[in-house]
Amino acid sequence: MSNTRTQRLAKWLAPSMFGGVVIAAVVVACAPLQPGIVPPVQPPAPTPAEGGRAPVVRGEASGRLAPDRTVLIALEGRAAAPIVTATGAWRIDEQGGRVALVRGSGTERWRIEQRGGLLRVAGDGSDATPWREGPFVARPANGESHLRFGNRRYRGELLFTATDSGVLVVNRLPVEDYLRGVVPIEIGTRQEGDLAAIEAQTIAARSYTYMRVPSDGAQQPARGWHMTGTVQYQVYAGMDVEHPVINEAVDATAGLVLRYGGLIVDAPYFSSCGGRTAGPREAWRGVRDEPYLQPVDDIDPRTGRAYCDLSPRNHWHAEFDEARLRDVVRRALQAGGARDPRPAAVRKLEIGARTPSGRAETVVLRTERGTVTVPARDIRSVLADTRGAILASTYFSVDRESRTRGQLTAVTLRGAGNGHGVGMCQWGAIGRARAGIDARSILRHYYPGTVVGFAD
Repeated sequence: MSNTRTQRLAKWLAPSMFGGVVIAAVVVACAPLQPGIVPPVQPPAPTPAEGGRAPVVRGEASGRLAPDRTVLIALEGRAAAPIVTATGAWRIDEQGGRVALVRGSGTERWRIEQRGGLLRVAGDGSDATPWREGPFVARPANGESHLRFGNRRYRGELLFTATDSGVLVVNRLPVEDYLRGVVPIEIGTRQEGDLAAIEAQTIAARSYTYMRVPSDGAQQPARGWHMTGTVQYQVYAGMDVEHPVINEAVDATAGLVLRYGGLIVDAPYFSSCGGRTAGPREAWRGVRDEPYLQPVDDIDPRTGRAYCDLSPRNHWHAEFDEARLRDVVRRALQAGGARDPRPAAVRKLEIGARTPSGRAETVVLRTERGTVTVPARDIRSVLADTRGAILASTYFSVDRESRTRGQLTAVTLRGAGNGHGVGMCQWGAIGRARAGIDARSILRHYYPGTVVGFAD
């Protein structure tokens, strides 16, 4: 381990007070349990899914001898003859390494072809393996080689499984390596001065991941993956987006997550809040409010402005002409489950009620055929633009209106913030980092009552 990484780990592991809870610098088997800390676990035996290899161990310098969890990320669900190659020596086996199918030096292109529930590996010529049930596993032969799929390089392994709709392609890799391809996309490849925000983002993303990846690596999800690499979960783009500053933050915070009451928490985040974050029930249906996800103000006391004001998209406006307004009615009816959602002329568009954080709780459309009320969970999609991009946030007001014969012909909304508003404001975290606030304080602000501790 380099001196720089050791120093950064020491910073995180130094005895510190988080909300009245002391985090010990070294967690060892004989240490008494403290609030927010779990005892170290014995590394599990290698599972068949790992081909009999020893588990990856992280954090040895800190005394935390726990294996890094393995995450399964679905890259494509309906691939037709996906092509895989590598940057160096590699091979394709049947799952668990029972049968070696092909070996390559990195210049070959191999297709994974499907026939019903069977798979085979085929080369550019006439070479092909026999049809087998699979799944197939592509693996680099050494640490210098990496797999390539869909014009991207990936750490870890690629799994190919036959499904009713095509070939499922999954990237299997350690969580710490997965985060190297997540954090640069989620918060950007930032400068060294933003490191506190990057560290906070890394810990939040790791917590979010661990909530979806079981600690028992032998428990494979029935669908074959834990998350996709899209905005539905966390955007993941493999090795090509990795950045030295991001990797430094991943290494410096290795294995650290957020806990509340001793449990790892789900730690959502978003782009910018406009000055105040939101609670879960303000953004999503079927969820409960959590004590660590309460709305918090995000105003810089030095300037009186939001910390996230440096975001280029923190302030926005959206314009709707008559045709778009009519289509808004159709989408609102469709979202409400109407059997025959048809466009209608709009006479009035107004905010019906506001949430505790000041966001729109309902939008009321008064139309030529009656009144339609849009709940908070549907507002952003109902007010999407002509390309289908959802509204930046629900933190807005009606700015201007134009009318002809009692019908709205144009409306301008003016708003602040970008995203659902729950959890950590990413641009706010960047603003706080640039103001000299450390990562612990950033996390403590956006997730009140949480502490930082080891995951396993």
